[in-house]
Amino acid sequence: QVRLEESGGGSVQAGGSLRLSCVASGYGYSRNCMGWFRQGPGKKREGVASIDSKGTTEYRDSVKGRFSISRANANDTLYLEMENLKPEDSAMYYCAACPLGWLQRDFHRMGGGDLGYWGQGTQVTVSS
Repeated sequence: QVRLEESGGGSVQAGGSLRLSCVASGYGYSRNCMGWFRQGPGKKREGVASIDSKGTTEYRDSVKGRFSISRANANDTLYLEMENLKPEDSAMYYCAACPLGWLQRDFHRMGGGDLGYWGQGTQVTVSS
């Protein structure tokens, strides 16, 4: 069974930084379509960043220049480096992997949370 295990969330002041980690295991997910979603209070779940097996990355506009997604070359660990955090970044952050066969361009289809594979979520709280 596919498992995504997240860590690294916490509470920081605006302008602070956090590094999220996600370790994927098992079989049946697409390594070409992995990344991070988040869901703030009263908001829809939204894609934050994605990465394919070659390291090509995509970001939503609001985090460009502040967040950086990466992965280890020799394993299935994902990272999300978050810099200059803002209160509007406060959310539950979920590591996600697409179903086998999906490509990076399909990542946004997972927004509803009913498709693919998901971590348990790690809370990020940014105070003003």
